[in-house]
Amino acid sequence: MSKQERWSRLLELLAVEGRLDVEEAAASVAVSPATIRRDLDELAEQRLLVRTRGGAIAHGVSYELPLRYKSSRRASEKQRIAGAVADLLSVGDVVGLNGGTTTTEVARALALRTGEDRSGPSYTVVTNALNIAGELAVRPQFKIVVTGGVARPQTYELVGPLTGGVLNEVVLDVAVLGVDGVDPRLGVMTHHEDEAGISRHFAERARRVILATDSSKMGRRAFARICGLDRIDVVVTDSDLPPDAAAGLADAGIEVIAV
Repeated sequence: MSKQERWSRLLELLAVEGRLDVEEAAASVAVSPATIRRDLDELAEQRLLVRTRGGAIAHGVSYELPLRYKSSRRASEKQRIAGAVADLLSVGDVVGLNGGTTTTEVARALALRTGEDRSGPSYTVVTNALNIAGELAVRPQFKIVVTGGVARPQTYELVGPLTGGVLNEVVLDVAVLGVDGVDPRLGVMTHHEDEAGISRHFAERARRVILATDSSKMGRRAFARICGLDRIDVVVTDSDLPPDAAAGLADAGIEVIAV
């Protein structure tokens, strides 16, 4: 296992447990405790965790992994979700995409569904995610509109007043949102208030809103509210969605697609 793979595994364990023990982490990734101590020291230098005696803890209660460390988590589910979302979009649509691992997979799936031989763009994609814009900008079948704003290094998302200013001037056919939590009473949420505000802008500017999220986010709360469930038209998730959660979404008038 390479250092990068080892770090990704350690950060995944930290995201789940909230803390790491050196001896347990060493057994989990099959290396020596001394190697784990060096890894934790280096990760602490990057401010990805806080070192403690005998291990490490996460930064705060709403710990968020940088995007590059989250991309491998529930990867197969996210790819299936992305494919199902892409199937819901029509050629000519103006599509809004916020940042995140699932929406990044949606962008990739959409790229595979469009040919290179059209005389003009098949889709207009409006995004505040630098990584999504970078992947699609080289493809002639997409017209890419990137919002302004200040970049968040964890998620590559542009946020702030400049971002909202651009979104206020566009009209979307569809907004595809990735989120960190879905609560039947509070609606959809994310960890950071600035990202929540931008995602809310996407929802307000769209004729149709699709939530693309794996089932682990169902019933989970996060710090900042994006919007209520009444603003969501479709939820695309994986087949592990609990029946009661599916029923609750359907009762709210939301189409549920579990793949």
